[in-house]
Amino acid sequence: MQKKIVILDFGSQFTQLIARRVRELNVYCEIYPFNNIPVLGEDVEGVILSGSPYSVRQEDAPQVDLNLFTNFPLLAVCYGAQYIAQQFGGEVQASAHREYGRANLNFVNSSHSLFNGINLNSQVWMSHGDTITKVPDNFEIIASTDQVAVAGYQVKNKDIYAIQFHPEVTHSTDGKRLIENFLVNICKCQQNWTPDAFVETTIAALKEKLGDDKVVLALSGGVDSSVAAILLHKAIGKNLHCIFVDNGLLRKDEYESVLEQYKHLGLNIKGIDAKDLFLSNLAGLKDPELKRKAIGRVFIEVFDAAAHEIENVVWLAQGTIYPDIIESVSVKGPSATIKSHHNVGGLPDFMKLKIVEPLNTLFKDEVRRVGKSLGLEHFILGRHPFPGPGLAIRILGEVTAEKVAILQQADAIYINILKEEGLYDKVWQAGAIFLPVQSVGVMGDERTYENVICLRAVESVDGMTADWCHLPYPVLAKISNEIINKVKGINRVVYDISSKPPATIEWE
Repeated sequence: MQKKIVILDFGSQFTQLIARRVRELNVYCEIYPFNNIPVLGEDVEGVILSGSPYSVRQEDAPQVDLNLFTNFPLLAVCYGAQYIAQQFGGEVQASAHREYGRANLNFVNSSHSLFNGINLNSQVWMSHGDTITKVPDNFEIIASTDQVAVAGYQVKNKDIYAIQFHPEVTHSTDGKRLIENFLVNICKCQQNWTPDAFVETTIAALKEKLGDDKVVLALSGGVDSSVAAILLHKAIGKNLHCIFVDNGLLRKDEYESVLEQYKHLGLNIKGIDAKDLFLSNLAGLKDPELKRKAIGRVFIEVFDAAAHEIENVVWLAQGTIYPDIIESVSVKGPSATIKSHHNVGGLPDFMKLKIVEPLNTLFKDEVRRVGKSLGLEHFILGRHPFPGPGLAIRILGEVTAEKVAILQQADAIYINILKEEGLYDKVWQAGAIFLPVQSVGVMGDERTYENVICLRAVESVDGMTADWCHLPYPVLAKISNEIINKVKGINRVVYDISSKPPATIEWE
């Protein structure tokens, strides 16, 4: 039985960070919306309540029955701390001024199990518009700052702890220590959730779940599908059938190189050239959602036909990872659609296959660590994420064969120079975007009116948030010069310096 910490999401932008910090401490955890809590059984070792953009004083503020957690150690962060204080009879009022940013603890009970090893003046990160102004008599204050008298408390004689700052962000310098104190000192977690342990338990679970059934998997050459394939291969061997579809929207020469890469891994893989079919179905489409849906529909048709050539297939394997799940569910039900996600949403009824998702509890960097544990080589594990719809969402507007060819050439120059300059592994994701604008230029003695390529490169851990990369100017100059000189139809190159949020990593 896999022991775990349950994190209840009240809508905070930092909820995923809490999960990441817990997992970095080799403790497994899962996130659930506050209004969709599963039955908590013997596998739960503790519960964490997240922050929230709401005020506990609002009529529509998130509400939860605290009696559900009385059998488990509970740590409440920010909104969670204010909610518990209010529910126990304390008072929460609007702060005289918004408490946001760095603060220092001017009182801390360092002998307390939650604050063990955390000293006076330790820096913490505040982010709230309300504050606890009065606590009930059975609350013990265990930390304060100059502005926040109740920065931390425990409900006496109960395993209920709360803090009004965010330990999960790096600005709280002892935040990781505090979380570890909760996990180890209070919840008695074993810190044994490691990549090797995940591999062992997942392969055993897949063997039991799949038995002698046949499984079909769509391989993309990316990290997620590769790691999923190896896990399944180790569990069921020849009963795993991998299909790699060339949709005509891959990077330059990627179809051939991916098939070559997998030869030595012993995977049962079949390649399908469907370039013309995908491009014909994209003709005339400009809206990104329509392009995504067209690609998804054609992929399912091609994949379904290939799957039917294999007798008695029961399961479809997918490389769904945890952020795919999180981004598809919110505390208010289904999230507002930013974009259709190619890994979430199930299959049309006619496919009649059950789904198996060996990686759907992992973040991207955890997938890489599991892949390393499985012995996958760096050229697969270090590959940048690539969108399911491929270059179709890096070509803004209508997709044509000519635009794909231009973008493939520009992108190949970009990626190859990053590798030559030793920058590829320092960038989380990079790609070129074909913009639907033309600009005036001068090439030789002639006036040109040609297309624009935008370069995108970001730093991230799992894609939930990202910052633009500060690539050296000489490298950017080299990339721009080579693209303009070698790719016919391009006379201008620009660089995207937007972060996520507010922007997304991809443009569509």
